[in-house]
Amino acid sequence: MTKLAKVRFLKLDLEKIATVDGRVVICVSPSGKLNNISRHVDKLTNGAVTRLINDREFKTSKGGRVYTITWPTGLKAEALDVLVVETRMKSAVVRQVGAALGKLKGKMPLNFFLRSSQFAQDLIMGICLRNYCFARYKKEKNETLGDVIIHSLQPEKAKLATKPLLAVADGVVTTRDFVNEPANHLTTTEFAKRLELMSNFGLDVTVLDEAALASLGMNMLLSVGRGSDTPSKVIILKWNGASSDVDPLILVGKGVVFDSGGISLKPAAGMHDMKMDMAGAAVVAGVMSTLAQRKAKANVIGIVGLVENMPSGCAMRPGDVVTSLKGDTVEIINTDAEGRLVLGDLLSYAQNTFSPQAIIDLATLTGAVIISLGHEHAGVFSNNDKLCGAFLNAAAVEGEGAWRLPLSPSYDKLLKSKVADFKNIGGREAGAITAAQFLQRFVSQDCPWIHLDIAGVSFRNMDTDFAPHGATGWGVMSLNRLIMDNFEGT
Repeated sequence: MTKLAKVRFLKLDLEKIATVDGRVVICVSPSGKLNNISRHVDKLTNGAVTRLINDREFKTSKGGRVYTITWPTGLKAEALDVLVVETRMKSAVVRQVGAALGKLKGKMPLNFFLRSSQFAQDLIMGICLRNYCFARYKKEKNETLGDVIIHSLQPEKAKLATKPLLAVADGVVTTRDFVNEPANHLTTTEFAKRLELMSNFGLDVTVLDEAALASLGMNMLLSVGRGSDTPSKVIILKWNGASSDVDPLILVGKGVVFDSGGISLKPAAGMHDMKMDMAGAAVVAGVMSTLAQRKAKANVIGIVGLVENMPSGCAMRPGDVVTSLKGDTVEIINTDAEGRLVLGDLLSYAQNTFSPQAIIDLATLTGAVIISLGHEHAGVFSNNDKLCGAFLNAAAVEGEGAWRLPLSPSYDKLLKSKVADFKNIGGREAGAITAAQFLQRFVSQDCPWIHLDIAGVSFRNMDTDFAPHGATGWGVMSLNRLIMDNFEGT
């Protein structure tokens, strides 16, 4: 898996500023007031910092701006980055600054000289998220990342404060790596093997093969993978960080390692991106990795369904009727509406097998949610206002876009079938909502539940503030925040 940039913490020594390699980073206030560090750098650079803060553009600066002086006189470093910081800046703003530096740094070491380590952890978080490179299959990998070095008065305190955030960043990177992997490498079998390795973090991992799934009655999930040569699997990841009498939060992820659409074949244009249709499972894996690494005091179970949706002589057909684990029959109208079949059986299994406090499922489920919300917000559906409000608050704190969309029995008429209990797709109208209505049928009314449609936010064909082109890792930070604020210690 891709490694984070190495972070080191050293005792502040002003004499080192002139001799370090890479980039030097210092802080100044919007008023231009210099502290002992910036004054020392100003002296070394023959007044370069003073000239910067006297510039007309600087006088309109607000907290969060980065100014770069290349090849500064008096320093060995290739660049001097001057951060404009206010006494109190929101974590999201500080992370934006870190991300900007992460994009700039490349393979160079990045040396922060900080009088206070107040902003260190969020700066590091931003750097680690943006300074990411998935180059496993390139001849020139360019994966070597320069160190991030924090020079501060209290290095041990800064190190301790940063450790939990590094676990979160590692979870985001784990998710990105899974989503960016080509489908011929990340088969269901290989995905399962990599998840099994997470037992090294202290997770309890169980793998259910096709025989076990058939005996359980997961016919909807198995129908999706019938056309593929790669076997369908369900992986259960358990983290027991709280008392055994505390019921778990359950995270459920759609893991379609490649989605051709099946017999209802997708158009060729853009089909290569359908390796990312397992992003829901990848987010669950990233969250579980984070919880284990930071030793979260919560009981959380991750359940992912790994399948491949391919056309073949054995594949599920439009017009077929399958019986779910719950016992309901479903008429297949479109084999490209397969993710809800996977999730439906997993939701039933989660409730039949465990006693969840709540369930949250994640899936790149519909293109319709992109029509509704674009690529800035995930679609959020829930049967519980309290749980939904807590998640939306967590997403807002972490800067991950999420927007609640409605559920209503009035949409159920779109799923009516003449030959089965209901059908798997409701047509073009309200496509994201009818998909969520389908899933709600498999959730007990007294079980708090959220469905996250992440089709628009999990993979981008352009750079974002915190990620290069490709997988974003959306959801790991928000779910970790939700668990930290609402499920730990309960």
